[in-house]
Amino acid sequence: MPGRRYPGAVPALDDTDLATLIAERAAALEPELIEIRRDIHQHPEGARMEHRTTEVVAARLERSGLEPRRLEGTGLICDLAPTGVDHIAARTKRRVILRADLDALPLTETSGLSFASTNGYSHACGHDVHTAVVLGAGLVLADLVREGKIDVSVRLLFQPAEEVQPGGANDAIAAGVLEGYDEVYALHCDPKIDVGSIGSRIGPITSASDTVTVTIAGDGGHTSRPHLAGDVVFALGQVITQAPSVLGRRIDPRAGVNLTWGAVEAGKAANAIPSRGMVTGTLRCLDENAWQQAEELLEEVIAQIVAPYGVDIEVEITRGVPPVVNDEPNVARLDDAARRLFGPQSVVLTEQSLGGEDFGWYLQHVDGAMARLGVRTPGGRSYDLHQSDFVVDERAIRYGVGLLSGIAALAGPTGSASAGPAQIPVG
Repeated sequence: MPGRRYPGAVPALDDTDLATLIAERAAALEPELIEIRRDIHQHPEGARMEHRTTEVVAARLERSGLEPRRLEGTGLICDLAPTGVDHIAARTKRRVILRADLDALPLTETSGLSFASTNGYSHACGHDVHTAVVLGAGLVLADLVREGKIDVSVRLLFQPAEEVQPGGANDAIAAGVLEGYDEVYALHCDPKIDVGSIGSRIGPITSASDTVTVTIAGDGGHTSRPHLAGDVVFALGQVITQAPSVLGRRIDPRAGVNLTWGAVEAGKAANAIPSRGMVTGTLRCLDENAWQQAEELLEEVIAQIVAPYGVDIEVEITRGVPPVVNDEPNVARLDDAARRLFGPQSVVLTEQSLGGEDFGWYLQHVDGAMARLGVRTPGGRSYDLHQSDFVVDERAIRYGVGLLSGIAALAGPTGSASAGPAQIPVG
């Protein structure tokens, strides 16, 4: 569906001037975006319940003269396109999606902030920051489109339900949000990286993540006569200890396959062998081909492990998310924008994570990249994601706005060093 049209011709504006303009406008929006971020932070909503958050974002976009469209349930999209450009038909134009996630975690906040949540949910993964950043980038880019300074088509995507499996990315894809677009980008808060720096990586940056449940059943019996009963507890113990090791010997270790158990239950009495037990955990992998291989191999491995013990097994694998595998040209564009805006030392190589992120589903369909947004105060404490006391340095918002605006608006790497950064100062 075509985006809103604005009058104006695209003038000759080089990337240095455009980067300076983006930096100025990102800084000018910072106070308002911090207030919006704090409002969202104070009123977090769980997956597929992000009604208030959706309306906060939609209202601000509408005040800017834009036309956001709600997705079914929660979430929204908002299109920007220059005059005379049909972003579906014009195959020579760049068409870019900037994605934010809206949902919070079911975690009681203990940060002590004056705007802390009190409703049992918490933005302990920084989705409130992601939302403010994409909103701000949309406002900057909308003005540049109105003024005729850029000719790229941009879709803002505010996605619900990233924190659950299956996540909201699949719902958004099924609703057609990717149709007609070539590139997709997202940022994720990283409390290990200083504010003002961006973490990037070509290839896998996050892991595939599945939930694995193994149920073992036997006749049950007395612990004094284990030879007369399928020993469910002993068989579970073998699965818990052996299955991860066997996978590590059957799959290339460079793929980063990791099977870790998180919950086990079987029996209630010390002298009774139960008739049923269960263990649940996660299967993670950085390589997509190895991910497929591990899923196919796991049931065979577990069946062989318990074969001597006379028990029945059921292996259930609930597919979660694929790895986020960043495409090299998109990472190059991201790095170039960061260096132009923030300086040549602003980009750092980020570590790989075995955490899951449903942004990976988008990269199954279009090219793109996810980067880490530094949110640590230089010299300050390194918080951890998904913890109740998680705190960010809010100056990261202006950097996120600048970066996503630059990814969309700037021409991209040319093979030579940037002419000089349009610095967004930390202050």
